[in-house]
Amino acid sequence: MPVASHPVMPLRRRLAGGFARAVLAATIAALTVAAGPAHATGPASVADLAEGLLDSVVNISTSQTVEGTRGMPAPQTPEGLPFQEFFNDFFKKPKGGSDAEPPKRRVQSLGSGFVVDASGIIITNNHVIEDADEIVANFSDGSKLTATLLGKDDKTDIAVLQVKPNPQKPLKALRFGDSDKMRVGDWVMAIGNPFGLGGTVTIGIVSARNRDINSGPYDDFIQTDAAINRGNSGGPLFNMDGEVIGINTAIISPSGGSIGIGFAIPSDAALHVVDQLRKYGETRRGWIGVRIQQVTDEIASSLSMGPARGALVAGVTEKGPAAEAKIEPGDVIISFNGKPITEMRDLPRLVADTSIDDVVDVVVVRKGAEVTLKVKVGRMTEAAEAAADAEAKDTPGGPDMPAPEPDKPLVAPGPTLGLMLSKLTDALRSQYTISKDVNGVVVTSVAPGSSAAEKGILPGEVVVEIGQEPVEKPEDVTARIAALKKEGQSVAQLLIANAAGELRFVTISIDE
Repeated sequence: MPVASHPVMPLRRRLAGGFARAVLAATIAALTVAAGPAHATGPASVADLAEGLLDSVVNISTSQTVEGTRGMPAPQTPEGLPFQEFFNDFFKKPKGGSDAEPPKRRVQSLGSGFVVDASGIIITNNHVIEDADEIVANFSDGSKLTATLLGKDDKTDIAVLQVKPNPQKPLKALRFGDSDKMRVGDWVMAIGNPFGLGGTVTIGIVSARNRDINSGPYDDFIQTDAAINRGNSGGPLFNMDGEVIGINTAIISPSGGSIGIGFAIPSDAALHVVDQLRKYGETRRGWIGVRIQQVTDEIASSLSMGPARGALVAGVTEKGPAAEAKIEPGDVIISFNGKPITEMRDLPRLVADTSIDDVVDVVVVRKGAEVTLKVKVGRMTEAAEAAADAEAKDTPGGPDMPAPEPDKPLVAPGPTLGLMLSKLTDALRSQYTISKDVNGVVVTSVAPGSSAAEKGILPGEVVVEIGQEPVEKPEDVTARIAALKKEGQSVAQLLIANAAGELRFVTISIDE
């Protein structure tokens, strides 16, 4: 091989002495640095780790009975088709012309799970076993055990199963790790049953933390690029110490296969739910009785509270724990039980995980000052949870209201903030069907293109407060805006009530 083919050799021939050796050493060092550290390639092998864990991961097979269907579905047809009645009857009847109902059929599905207690406790996803008539846990040695459902929680998608172990084949339980210690970039390993291929091991890293994928009110997922496919649901996500730090539950995939975006329920969030399902067969979540909003930069500016953080209290349930503790609409909760509230969605998770009847410190920002209040946590009832879910899905604008009739002198002269306002009279209360419990200044029209219109304020809604000060007539609004401008504020925070009395906060530019 010609000497000239090696990039360093010509340099060695041309240079001599100590100077040549110094240049050569510097060149080699530069090439070594460019190659990068050896440990960046990841662990050499996870074979020993996986071998000790495979026996504790199970394949979950379920079956259920569903209503029978025709072999040929009825096609879509235009209205008024001739002989439509006979056409419909044909597709309603089973083959052979019998009038009997079509036979029911059995549907099977597959997922994953893992043993957390040698007595026979297995964890999986709720969606894996939902509506199942029969649940079977299939172990790596080929044995099968019928499972019964101890409890499930659709909010976090967790289910707890019980099997009766064979005394001759004791179960091996996995241990949970601390998911809060996991950092973006840490190595993780998944074991599961993708596409029915049981005992499949994949490896990757933690891609992100605290992901909200809009699957429920308590979303706080670990994102990983470890290959997770259909059938991995309910399986464990391990750290490199062999501890379960997540329960694989969802993927993003246009094709149905892994594209490197999978999500796992953190172990710290799952443990509380699992303990309650084992103990009670249901979840018993904490509740304090507040309706909350995200604190935007505009709201933070209007409250002079620095960077946006916390959860803005838009409403307080009458006689609820928050009301008893004197939490008020307009307060911003920035800490709950010693833990900071960075974003609005942090608060529901912290409250839900708090034990019922615990008395905790809640720090709120009220009119620019921090106030610490004591709150005794209540229990979230099904009715309260349903109301919270409905509220989360509602748009903040509320229902459309009829515009006031033009021949009635209902409004004060001149718009304020793009709003035509009037004192809330009995006539207006009747016209807009405003609840008797709502007080303030009623909006009778909204200027198109104004900041108020952009924020979704509608005729028939009521301005209750401005800058956390109550208003009763249009002149109060004008005076309050003037005071805020004098204080150097560029936005005003309005507390708006709809006809039913549901509250929300809106920030509006006062430079218009």
